[in-house]
Amino acid sequence: MYGPFIHRIDPVFGEFAGFYLWFYGLSYSLGFLSIFLWFKRVRRQFGLTIDDIYSLTIYLAVGVLVGGRLIEVFFYEWPYYQAHLWQIPAVWLGGMSTHGVLLGVVVTTGLFCRFHGKSLLLIADQLVIPGSYLMGMGRIGNFIDGQIVGSITNICWAVQFPDAPGFRHPVVLYDGAKNFFILGLLLLLRRFKPAPGILTAHFIFWYGFLRIFVDLFREYPTNLFGIATGQAFNIFMAALGALLLFRFSRKGAAKAYKVLKTLSVSESSTDWRRLWLKRIVFASLLLFSLTLPSDWTQDIPARYGKRHAGMHYSRLYPHVEGNIPDSLK
Repeated sequence: MYGPFIHRIDPVFGEFAGFYLWFYGLSYSLGFLSIFLWFKRVRRQFGLTIDDIYSLTIYLAVGVLVGGRLIEVFFYEWPYYQAHLWQIPAVWLGGMSTHGVLLGVVVTTGLFCRFHGKSLLLIADQLVIPGSYLMGMGRIGNFIDGQIVGSITNICWAVQFPDAPGFRHPVVLYDGAKNFFILGLLLLLRRFKPAPGILTAHFIFWYGFLRIFVDLFREYPTNLFGIATGQAFNIFMAALGALLLFRFSRKGAAKAYKVLKTLSVSESSTDWRRLWLKRIVFASLLLFSLTLPSDWTQDIPARYGKRHAGMHYSRLYPHVEGNIPDSLK
């Protein structure tokens, strides 16, 4: 018997300054805010000032947006973008890759730690906790948008999506549940004060390993090295995570993990004008993220125009023309 669930959720919750505001983008804004609040909570343990927290969160938000966009463009939608190069920076037109988000986080976290003299492993171990929350919320946003549908099935919890025939696995909710499971696991492991790098390695391993099974219920439109593109990234992440777990566990066995003492952080030398500038930049990134739809660029008008008469990519870009390959239509 087919599932009774029919997807009727409107993915757009408003408009502002000519842009549509999406629930998927809201999940990013909430994720960035959670990262800020988490590091604000633990900052004294790592000698971080409020100025440092704003810098770190801005680095990460930019890394997420740039990394997610570039991997989407070059690994998933290049046949389209090579004919529309000017659209590559326009994230509000649609198209973000989860694996690219992770890559952007790695790069920008490394840059922050290098420029601010912080331990990459210790910062990364804290980052993966709100990061898991961000990834979980992002998947809820995907589901609200009605995007990333699973394979056809007759299970009792199957969902009929607006733009896909038949009842399908809500695979994006499976992936969201996986991310929240990882969040709980990391919070549990953190209580045992593991060696530096262990939490990060656990996140990388479990994210890739569990997603291999989740993605068995997903239909990928592209492939890499002869297998589904996402699965290739999943296998790489699982292998990397296992390698890092082995390495950091050996280091932890040879040298006991020292619990960090609360550090005295002086705010007296903070440049408050610079701090306010960072607050404005951070708030702008939160607002900008609201414009992110979750679907492929060329699919936005076709999919959501049915629910929003006359919908285009945005009111600022009402017409996006060009020859779209048949495989991407």
